[in-house]
Amino acid sequence: MTSFRTARDMALTLRPDESVYCFRRSVLEKDAKSFMESFPGKTAYAVKTNGEPFVLKTLADLGIDCFDVASPAEFAAARAVAPSAELLYMHPVKAQSDIRLALETYGIRTMAVDHEDEVAKIVRIVRALDMDPETITLFVRIATKGHAAYELSKKFGAAPGHAVELVQRIHGIGFKVGLCFHVGSQIEDPDTYERALASAAWVRSRAGVELAGLDVGGGFPAVYGVDRRTMGNGMPALTDIMARLRQDIVEWGFDDLPLVAEPGRVISAHCLSLVVRVLLKKGRRLYINDGIWASLSDSWTGKITLPARHVPDPARRRRTGDPKNIVPFRVCGATCDSVDILSRPFWLPETVDTGDWIEIGHIGAYSMALRTRFNGFYPDKVVDVEVPFDEDGAAESLVSLETMGS
Repeated sequence: MTSFRTARDMALTLRPDESVYCFRRSVLEKDAKSFMESFPGKTAYAVKTNGEPFVLKTLADLGIDCFDVASPAEFAAARAVAPSAELLYMHPVKAQSDIRLALETYGIRTMAVDHEDEVAKIVRIVRALDMDPETITLFVRIATKGHAAYELSKKFGAAPGHAVELVQRIHGIGFKVGLCFHVGSQIEDPDTYERALASAAWVRSRAGVELAGLDVGGGFPAVYGVDRRTMGNGMPALTDIMARLRQDIVEWGFDDLPLVAEPGRVISAHCLSLVVRVLLKKGRRLYINDGIWASLSDSWTGKITLPARHVPDPARRRRTGDPKNIVPFRVCGATCDSVDILSRPFWLPETVDTGDWIEIGHIGAYSMALRTRFNGFYPDKVVDVEVPFDEDGAAESLVSLETMGS
């Protein structure tokens, strides 16, 4: 990758018309280390969050040797950078051919289930391969309820009573058995993990089976921007969450088990920013060269507040307005789709104009993973940047929760 000190330096040097990802390796390393040091168990990075080779390689070099994977493509991506890494196949619903590939080719020995038919699929493959079920651990996923930006138990998870039956059945077949849950992405209430642990303890006490481990999933929030309306980010700090989680693990009696977490967003969010160019200013609308079908799909939901920084084009000598006057702009994406409009406005200096750039911070999670090739737009240029986004001066503008008219 080409290297620059700041994203602003990159924009003014390359003057790109395509959107550009700015990768901060040191930020990824710092955030990964912080999580690994604070969680009292094994860290399994969730590849779905950002599975780019440069991200996975950085994490592998740092010492992360366990990855949460959900598909054959993720098996291959993780093993490409870490050939001896442990892979946890924690997708609760899997194709039978993928189960066989996981067991036979990739040597995966840990999987998640939330239904007896999924257990039956695994049993068929294990018997066809003449494998000893005692070498395999199946984690029963429990449905949980809590407050998170993205709720995940609407799709996956067994009710506690059903989970008891699954644990007993799996144990009876001869597999090792554990419990797991996922409280959702970007949790908003520190009590969320405590409630999930209470459910897991209920299942454990009634199943009467020795457990091989507990996987607390993901949900650990990343801090994004400060909303101009509420002057807060709505997310509890990781230090507070971890202190509470460690205490709750002890209180609910799980400190005697091997523990696993599947962090994603909290590790990768801050390591990337995106520099976009203003293709057209039309009143209080800005048309940029990226959008919801490319890097900004996660922000389209309106669940997060992204910090943004104005990078004016020095070639534009005449501007109207006061650069100190920060006003909301509706932001439209690059595609021909009229849906391609961000749900939150960007608050920018009223002097922003066609040809300027905007650096959008903290988009390392899901931005690259959710890109599409719709309309032929596919951002794929990455550069190395030295200075972290938050250390390059205050963001001159922020995305706001406030709604705007046309």
